Amino acid sequence: MTRRWIALLVVAIACKRSAPPPPPEVDPKKITWPAATPDAATVEPTYRTDPPALRSDLVGSSKTFMVVAESVEATTAGRDILKSGGNAVDAAVATALALAVTHPSAGNIGGGGFAVVRTAPGRAVALDFRETAPGGATPTMYLDKDGKPTDESRIGHRASGVPGSVAGLYELHKKLGKKPWKAVVEPAIRLARDGFTVDDYLAKGIARPPTLAKLTRFAASAALWVPQGTGVVAGDVVKIPELAVTLERIRDQGPDGFYKGETADAIVKEMKSGGGLITAADLAGYKAIWRDPLRFTYRGRSIVSMPPPSSGGIVIAMTAGMLGGIELGKLAWHGPDHLHRLAEVWRRGYSIRNEKLADPAFFKAMPLTQLMSIEYQKKLAATIGPKATVSKAVPALIESLHTTNLCVVDGNGMAVALTTTINGAFGSGVTIPGAGFVMNNEMDDFTAKPGSPNMFGLVQGEANKIEPGKRMLSSMSPTIVEDAQGELVLVVGAEGGSRIITAVWQVMSNVLDFGKPVALAVAEPRVHQQDFPDQLKIEAGAIDKNSDDALRGMGHDVKWGEAPGEFGGVTAIAKTKVGLEGAADPRRRGTALGD
Repeated sequence: MTRRWIALLVVAIACKRSAPPPPPEVDPKKITWPAATPDAATVEPTYRTDPPALRSDLVGSSKTFMVVAESVEATTAGRDILKSGGNAVDAAVATALALAVTHPSAGNIGGGGFAVVRTAPGRAVALDFRETAPGGATPTMYLDKDGKPTDESRIGHRASGVPGSVAGLYELHKKLGKKPWKAVVEPAIRLARDGFTVDDYLAKGIARPPTLAKLTRFAASAALWVPQGTGVVAGDVVKIPELAVTLERIRDQGPDGFYKGETADAIVKEMKSGGGLITAADLAGYKAIWRDPLRFTYRGRSIVSMPPPSSGGIVIAMTAGMLGGIELGKLAWHGPDHLHRLAEVWRRGYSIRNEKLADPAFFKAMPLTQLMSIEYQKKLAATIGPKATVSKAVPALIESLHTTNLCVVDGNGMAVALTTTINGAFGSGVTIPGAGFVMNNEMDDFTAKPGSPNMFGLVQGEANKIEPGKRMLSSMSPTIVEDAQGELVLVVGAEGGSRIITAVWQVMSNVLDFGKPVALAVAEPRVHQQDFPDQLKIEAGAIDKNSDDALRGMGHDVKWGEAPGEFGGVTAIAKTKVGLEGAADPRRRGTALGD
């Protein structure tokens, strides 16, 4: 079989139409494979000398509880909830809502996400509150008259899926929270009403030319973040009274305060004004879904992660399976043998991700049992040789950022890894007038055209095509690790688009295989390989010259990264012999706070 065999079995259509017969097999000789994306500029190598210096403001320790998130104010909100008697879910919800104020480029009620919760030793649940395609969406809605993809899946009103964050956070709290709902919403309301101080990270993000151009294109966004034609700067105090009112409705009415009434009316009005597709019926019909989490083992540890429509858990499980027969910890960390294996495993994992995974309600042909089987994973690992595989050859083998993550652990051992997203920085760029929040551009995570890359360079197949009500495939990877006795080992997740999966794996492996403390595991430079573009991306300081030369000699197309932001942003909490250690990523911002 080939990479471009469109639909292995029958796609289940939500509107209950009869399934069409599968199309004929495609001749691999006639496939036009995408070339590797050229770099905008040559990036000079920065070879490794010493391990990264650790920043004390990004890490924390505690004997009882811990919160780690990409904003000091949001982390503080979660910590205060725990101090006042709340549990890990209460703190996670309060932190996520606060991020909707203080981390507007990613943490936002205009998006969606996933959560994995450890409720007790050996017990966990998973919640899917991913965005969905509007009822009026069609498979070809982002193609021009010549059949070429446009930028409408990335910028503007048509780029947005139906938001899931409010429904998801409410559902999570209703099932597992302890404190009253109003108490966990209140910190975000105060931050929006009274204001928060813009830090250097947010100011620099807004000042980036692509982001600045996106925000200034839409009046309500420009009014908030680009006043007087220039972006807000570090030290500015930003108040968002419209968002405070939106959050007050959510506090008082729950999801109905967002999916119905005045906020819903504002969303629908703005969508109509800009040619967007989200309707009142789309909003009123949104539901978060409880799913069985994925479970697998690695080095004697039990790992729990997110199932489809997230691809993160599957690819991490396959990575674990393909590497399980190798004692990574005995290899030189980031030496050529170590990184060659990682690149080859990920190349196979991402190829499977892009062709075989999608919303399970729409694509019944996902071979999850096969993909999760150790026998199949070993079979794939056996196809890895001493030289790099060309990505376009992988399909024959597999047949035989903007996001934010938070982690919480409470005094009773309940743990939450929760990832939310609006996809690109500031999502679609469209702020809902009078409501104070930015809408997502998650429609770009669907397959606009098979064989054409999305904003993260992912070249996806028919399984992830656009259909009304469908949840787009995701790379979000909230993950929890326990030891063989069910004791907590690690809580981890990341932001960064397609780099999320590899970032989460590397932090996990740094802890489990190489015995690094969690702060160093998060801070260490990273690498990234997906199937297309067919490049092994290297972060500054990740390897030495000998490894660079050796990897090139193995056939890898080594490309040095342009900025740390290319390699994801991780938050993590590790359980140690003396308590909890938390770490935020120096590539981003935030902090870790305990008791």
